[in-house]
Amino acid sequence: MAYTILLVDDEAEVRRLLRLYLENEQYHVLEAENGQQALEVFHQNQVNLCLLDIMMPVMDGYQLLQELRKETNIPVLMLSAKDADAEKILGLNLGADDYLSKPFNPLEAVARVNAAIRRFYALGSSGAQQVQETVPVETARQVIKVQDLELDVDGCVLKRAGRAIDLTSIEFRIMELFMGNPGKVFTKQQIYEYGWGDTYVVSDNNIMVCISKLRTKLDEDPLRYIKTIRGLGYRLENQA
Repeated sequence: MAYTILLVDDEAEVRRLLRLYLENEQYHVLEAENGQQALEVFHQNQVNLCLLDIMMPVMDGYQLLQELRKETNIPVLMLSAKDADAEKILGLNLGADDYLSKPFNPLEAVARVNAAIRRFYALGSSGAQQVQETVPVETARQVIKVQDLELDVDGCVLKRAGRAIDLTSIEFRIMELFMGNPGKVFTKQQIYEYGWGDTYVVSDNNIMVCISKLRTKLDEDPLRYIKTIRGLGYRLENQA
């Protein structure tokens, strides 16, 4: 099956370069130069993944992402010259699956597209199939409790004090890893390979951004549950 990628960027040269590399990977590529045009293309075609810039005229990437998330949960990767963590967290909070800062290596962009397609379509978009593949059958229908957190593995639902917390599939997998091993320190490589379902090749601050976002969702106190162990990684506190 040839997957269709919607490439949205107001820079024609960026679109040309990415199209070249994506088509070399046998993807079908559609283009748009702003968010409004992208929505029109999206509604007229069967799109499997969106690769979109943030700073665009007419409708920027954040606005486009919000509109897309009203209709679909397909993977969305964001491109931007902005490298601030706040910008990345905003994009992820709005529903982006990954983030790539400009200037970028087109080979890395294609690798991230490949990983997102593999996670969503080969492993399952809901996260349920991913958990079933990594958790033994006899424990797959368990509920894990740590402090006042409760993770329904089979239902893919995390609750804090009885209140459901909305998680992406990657966030769910990271919490499943942490809550299944409270108090254990996990390296960035371990978290990335479990959460993203891909090989950890280079240092990736998507992990830091994702952890920051999880902390915000879990509690107003960002360090209540997930602790940073300097030089090692992260762990979920077993006791309040």
